[in-house]
Amino acid sequence: MNKYRDIINLPHHEPTTRPRMSRQNRAAQFSAFAALDGYEEEIDETARLTDEKRELSEDGIATINESLQTIMSMYPERPCAAVTYFVPDSRKSGGAYACKTGFVKQIDEGTRRLVFADDTAVPIEDIRKLELLHQI
Repeated sequence: MNKYRDIINLPHHEPTTRPRMSRQNRAAQFSAFAALDGYEEEIDETARLTDEKRELSEDGIATINESLQTIMSMYPERPCAAVTYFVPDSRKSGGAYACKTGFVKQIDEGTRRLVFADDTAVPIEDIRKLELLHQI
């Protein structure tokens, strides 16, 4: 400690060429550093579960086709239907099953989609269950 005796009581140096840094900015220099940016998101994505698409039996396909024919025969009325369908995951294999209930606007044979009144379009090949609920 004796070797600093000549400078220990001198005033703190204040720079004259630039303003003093705020405490918040100074503290930010010493904040935590994430060396592996995005690593946590990758772990969460890997841990996220997806379902496999189940194939329908011949009876299941026939039941859905009958329901589609019934809906088509009800035009221009808008029958109410409940559908369970597979939604493929955009990031990994598999996906999830979703349910939609609403009034059917049309069955688009060109794109092979069941279109609801709110413009939700469900690909017919992804439908796993289709029930006609009632008509208005």
